[in-house]
Amino acid sequence: MHDLRVLRDQAEWLREGLQRRGVLDTLAPTVDRGESLEADRRALIQAVEERKAQRNANSQEVARRKRAKEDADELIAEGRALGDEIARLEQELASTEDALHSVLLEIPNVTLPDVPAGDESNNVIVKEWGTPRPSDGVKPHWEIASHLGLFDLERAAKISGSGFVVYRKGGARLVRALMNFFIDSHRDEHGYEEVWPPLLVNRATMTGTGQLPKFEDDAYATRTDDLFLIPTAEVPVTNLYRDEIVDPDAMPMAFVAYSACFRREAGSAGKDTRGILRTHEFDKVELVRYAAPEQSAEQHELLTRHAETMLERLGIPYRRKLLAAGDTGFSSAKTYDLEAWAPGVGAWLEVSSCSNFTDYQARRANIRYRPAKGEKPRFVHTLNGSALAFPRTIACLLEHYQNADGTVNVPDVLRPYLGTDVLR
Repeated sequence: MHDLRVLRDQAEWLREGLQRRGVLDTLAPTVDRGESLEADRRALIQAVEERKAQRNANSQEVARRKRAKEDADELIAEGRALGDEIARLEQELASTEDALHSVLLEIPNVTLPDVPAGDESNNVIVKEWGTPRPSDGVKPHWEIASHLGLFDLERAAKISGSGFVVYRKGGARLVRALMNFFIDSHRDEHGYEEVWPPLLVNRATMTGTGQLPKFEDDAYATRTDDLFLIPTAEVPVTNLYRDEIVDPDAMPMAFVAYSACFRREAGSAGKDTRGILRTHEFDKVELVRYAAPEQSAEQHELLTRHAETMLERLGIPYRRKLLAAGDTGFSSAKTYDLEAWAPGVGAWLEVSSCSNFTDYQARRANIRYRPAKGEKPRFVHTLNGSALAFPRTIACLLEHYQNADGTVNVPDVLRPYLGTDVLR
């Protein structure tokens, strides 16, 4: 969420940021309404202060007249009228502030200056690692998985519907192996605090990270409790310190969490229908960091590097892509996508998005720190990235490491977790 002062003093900067995202035409009326509401808010605040000053003067004069045993009935009536006027103005001010808050929730973050303008055609590949295996003769992951009995899409559809998966035998062990490998690496080597968050969160939590109100249609919600199944562990972990002032000596703070993730994927019908590339429920290990504003660019690079390390240790070729403004998520100021090569489907698959949200989420969630004793609190910068998402990582593993006889070699780093060097 943006500071109110953006609407007051930097509205053109905000419009320019929306233009870079390609959404100015859609959101220009929202910005206009925000500017108008902010002007109304300031006018109402001034009016309330003026009426309160008049009421104070009136009260003092009433008191003086009573001490002098003079008639004060007319002034008392004026004081009551001022009180009624103040109550009316304060109610109008509260309504205006609520409307202004709702407007601010609808406006996305402004991307950082080094983010290219435009849509996804302006995304930039900034790094490549590894040698992609040629696609010739490589089977797609669903054929290998069917042959090895690693997951069962038909029975998952019977149990839950399309877009779900049941992992079985070596597939179930592979999921558990990836979870332990990722968490162990980030906790023990990269210094993250391990967190096991709840899968259901309240509306304030979803609003804090930017899922609500804009993306409510993508969320699974409970009927009676107004709770939401999380789309990613980013949501509960980022909100751990909502409405708190964190210790500056503890920053940067770093958290790693495994969770199942739930997404309705509204509007994605017909996309990636084969295999496990797009499902309504999937597993992921997430990295979340809090940083001071002057640290966040460096912390973004560090977090992204931690995610890349997992792909390198698994031996999966990947590339890092800097997303253009129009392809950057609603709350993010800058995002790198990590795309792993899947030779069986002949495509680069996004397995991680690593984002710097600047203070956008922290303002929504009211997460602050005090730089030094006696100083005014400031909003932290939040960052997060997947390290990694399981389904597409599994697809890449099955396709990259498959053998002609239908077996799949297990990367060295996973062998202690799986207890085997080959899936057969």
